[in-house]
Amino acid sequence: MPWSVGGLRLGRDWVAAPDPAALRTRWAALTGAEDAERERLFRPSRLRTPAAGAAALPGQRSAATARFADEPGSCPEPVRVLREPFDEQWLLPDQRLIDSARPELWRVLDEHQLFVVEIPELLVTAHLPAGRLGRIRPLHRRPGGAEPNVAPGLLPLLGERYGGWVTPEDLLCWVLAAGRPGPQGYEVPLAADPDRWRAGLELGHRLLTVQLRGARGGEPPRLPGGRRPYVRSAVGAWPHELSYDAESETLGLGTGTVSPVPAGAWEYEAQGVRVLEAWFAARTRHRAPDADGLAALGPAEWPQAWTSELLALVTTLALLAALAPERAAFEPGPGPSAAELRAAGVLPPPRWARRPASVLDHQEEGPGGQFALL
Repeated sequence: MPWSVGGLRLGRDWVAAPDPAALRTRWAALTGAEDAERERLFRPSRLRTPAAGAAALPGQRSAATARFADEPGSCPEPVRVLREPFDEQWLLPDQRLIDSARPELWRVLDEHQLFVVEIPELLVTAHLPAGRLGRIRPLHRRPGGAEPNVAPGLLPLLGERYGGWVTPEDLLCWVLAAGRPGPQGYEVPLAADPDRWRAGLELGHRLLTVQLRGARGGEPPRLPGGRRPYVRSAVGAWPHELSYDAESETLGLGTGTVSPVPAGAWEYEAQGVRVLEAWFAARTRHRAPDADGLAALGPAEWPQAWTSELLALVTTLALLAALAPERAAFEPGPGPSAAELRAAGVLPPPRWARRPASVLDHQEEGPGGQFALL
């Protein structure tokens, strides 16, 4: 997957939140403030200030492009993003508020797209990654899934070797099953044996289904044997801590409890941090003693939607933890060497494949209402 993009740099944490209503409240507070107070709430950086205009983000036609200080416009509709590993939140899609929004990613964001994020293990999401994550590799270079972000010639070569049509999503499933972080980046061995290839596809498909969590019209994953986490006692107005009892497989949110929560879900880590603890911390951050300005604006009571998200997240982490031993034991076997791939013209990928494609499906409004030239 030659084309990769660095992560978005928001520049100010208040433009993203786990609750979309909080973002609308923050927008109203910012646009209702004047002069020095608006400047303070905005939190200017070298790249973004209230006095600077910016182009509309691709696909966000209602976004304003005038200087924020002169004409903020109406609040843009928050969009779903991946803020942290396995943590889906919301973002105000206004480039005037974001230091580095990566417009090239917004241009290829649609219902066909998947994003691969290196954290350094791979994480796949149907939402735009917009947090402190690793490099992002879109599965497709153009909207509509028209062009795969795959080294030219690789898919036909694999099809010849394995006796069938190989799709970009097939390759992604193989990467999830066989790829591993290496000293020079993420390393993906290929298999010479068609049976090993099919075994990797089957394992990778299960991993992909769990990671997507029902996105793109799929069924949300479920624990085997009819088990499912549910709320045993209601979460109070605001839980102040997260706890876990391994013996009863119970997750505590203040006075509320959720079970069964398998130990694998509780222990699951990404970037060296327990995912469930990081998820809970993100939802209590606006209530921290050091929370200030717009970032301190959030729900006064625990939203019921968050509990539903938590139940789905527990299921996802439990399934991934259960698949981890099988994935660790998977061996692709011997495969084609780098020399063979060079001889077949797959390596090295051409320079154009490492750059974003020219996407000219519609005009994009630049700063101050001018149309951008791409």
